[in-house]
Amino acid sequence: MEATLTFLGTGTSMGVPTLGCGCAVCTSAMDGTRPHNRRTRASVRLDYNGRTVLIDTGQDFHFQAIREKVTHVDAVLYTHGHADHVLGMDDLRPLSFANPIPLYADDETASVIERIFEYTFRTQDRYMTSARVEMHRISTEPGTTVKLFGAAFQRIPVQHGSQVITGWRFGRAAYLTDLSSLPEESFPLLEDLDILIVDALRRAPHPSHSNLENSIALVERIKPRRAFFTHISHDLDHDAINAELPPHILMSHDGMCLDFEIAAAKTTEGTE
Repeated sequence: MEATLTFLGTGTSMGVPTLGCGCAVCTSAMDGTRPHNRRTRASVRLDYNGRTVLIDTGQDFHFQAIREKVTHVDAVLYTHGHADHVLGMDDLRPLSFANPIPLYADDETASVIERIFEYTFRTQDRYMTSARVEMHRISTEPGTTVKLFGAAFQRIPVQHGSQVITGWRFGRAAYLTDLSSLPEESFPLLEDLDILIVDALRRAPHPSHSNLENSIALVERIKPRRAFFTHISHDLDHDAINAELPPHILMSHDGMCLDFEIAAAKTTEGTE
């Protein structure tokens, strides 16, 4: 089944340009001389079988959806509950009035979303134009899979500092944002990939994100056919880093689209 992945955003939690910063990367993003240095908060859109599935809804989702002409959303998968991955959930409101949108998150992430958007999930005295969403808590057990509209999304455990969060594999593609390292149990789940999307925050080490050197090493171990870096800070210039990378690894940029095959689900569990 053919699918298209669109990078809605490729930036770190502070975005690029970063407020108050006059570095070369931020300046080039602001004046438009290097548009690929302009990075909104990280998330992706998947289109297949006439459906649109998002991974994460950061605080830039409204802008991203307008830019990419998102007219409907059929489901959202979440990686974790940090602000730059969940705060755009409320912008699903006008897209949810016709049909409720299912959200999939582990228990910790679901609890964060429900606490932030209490007015959306309350059962009494609910605001009439709150988003019509349905929270589905996913297991963190190995092999957990969500089946959506004919495709299977497998949870990949990802280490994000001291926290284990959710990466997602769908067909021969995988999205691993906010990664500092991968548990050994995750490597067998990432075999035979066409596309690997992985966190590459900056050159210097960081306690909760992968740096450039570590991300390249991860790609070489996993051995996908193609790899793309995301969740990129203002420390990395798009063109300069691309010139350094091996041919099978590229910096992603907002609006970049990738075509790939997404595997059909063998059962009809989940939302169809």
